[in-house]
Amino acid sequence: MKRLLLIASIVPFLLGARIQPVAKAPVNPSYRTEFLAGLDDVGTKLIQLAEAVPADKYSWRPGTGIRSISEVFAHVAGSNYFLLTFLGKPAPSDLPADMEKITDKARVVAELKKSIEHLRATAKTMNEAELEKAVKLFGNNTTRRGVYGTILNHLHEHLGQSIAYARINGVAPPWSAGMN
Repeated sequence: MKRLLLIASIVPFLLGARIQPVAKAPVNPSYRTEFLAGLDDVGTKLIQLAEAVPADKYSWRPGTGIRSISEVFAHVAGSNYFLLTFLGKPAPSDLPADMEKITDKARVVAELKKSIEHLRATAKTMNEAELEKAVKLFGNNTTRRGVYGTILNHLHEHLGQSIAYARINGVAPPWSAGMN
């Protein structure tokens, strides 16, 4: 085994290959940095998918009593505001009363974008020192960090749901083009 490892480490040099160093991520990035990176990833994908689904498919639902495509994206937008209320951040006063009733694609996408930007703006003001502060979330004890984690989990949950809905309707996620 030692010989194999030795050979594997020497062969590139014998062949004249140069091994490029791997870029190192910060050893201890701030939670804000990690959260914003996660939000940028999932938020971008949700918006791209919402834009890729044709408007005539926004009313599609997998069954009676299950959210339609537009209702899922609108639910995500409304929840982005709602979950921040557990951190003491009120929802904007001009927020539509019943977000899930919005069915127009352009408006759903616009509300989704606004809600993700609202999350981003709030996270940019995140106080690292207060992340361990206790809060209640749906009656359970957690921390402010736990609320931010729940937000990312919720976004990923509905991204997965939306990918399935889109694929059933013949729409591949834009970021996966050429990978199928």
